[in-house]
Amino acid sequence: MIPSPDWERLYSAAVLESDRSKLKSRIDAAQAAIEHRLQEMDSDHGGWPAERQGIETARAALDVLRKRVAMPQHLK
Repeated sequence: MIPSPDWERLYSAAVLESDRSKLKSRIDAAQAAIEHRLQEMDSDHGGWPAERQGIETARAALDVLRKRVAMPQHLK
């Protein structure tokens, strides 16, 4: 099975988003795509270790972005 590039594309879009009003929706879309890919990988016991590591790194980065979005503007 060929890995779905959706999570990578959506993750990149979230990380590169400079419009604060769009960031939360970008983060949510990336997180949903990651969860979908993990379900695919679990259902067919597929995926490469490098992809799983990339997913874990992306999830951690999205968590940091999500916390930053939730932070009041004057504290950044």
